[in-house]
Amino acid sequence: MSPTTFTLALDAFGKLVLTLADGTQHVGAVAVRAFPIAAPQQSISILSAEGKELVWIESLDTLSDNERQHVLQALQGREFMPEILRLDGVNSFSTPSVWRVQTSRGATEFVLKGEEDIRRLSPTTLIVADAHGVQFLIRDLPALDRHTRKLLDRFL
Repeated sequence: MSPTTFTLALDAFGKLVLTLADGTQHVGAVAVRAFPIAAPQQSISILSAEGKELVWIESLDTLSDNERQHVLQALQGREFMPEILRLDGVNSFSTPSVWRVQTSRGATEFVLKGEEDIRRLSPTTLIVADAHGVQFLIRDLPALDRHTRKLLDRFL
């Protein structure tokens, strides 16, 4: 469906409202990324509250600035995967260990139960799961500072 056949807005309660070309409104629509790590700005589906796909968006660039912001806000409310920007320290090089990190959402500490909780998605991308199941993304391993890479090497 092309971007001209629908409009997106937020209602007074912050819910995403999709209006189709025929005037049908879907309050509480849900935005879902098909490839949240590999292509976060592309391949986004807008679903009804019941989970039926209503609109497929090839790229966020095809939307108006206002609609793009609505979709990004809806995605942010649904997704929670902070990106690790720096590893400040670990209390032990054996697991379980407590990691002190700087993320895209601020500083935090978490417990890494085992080395198997670090998954390599590509040569440069990792997902680290903490003891509570929260997943942290390392998007570009070579771009991290030397101290962080050195600490990570002890676990990889």
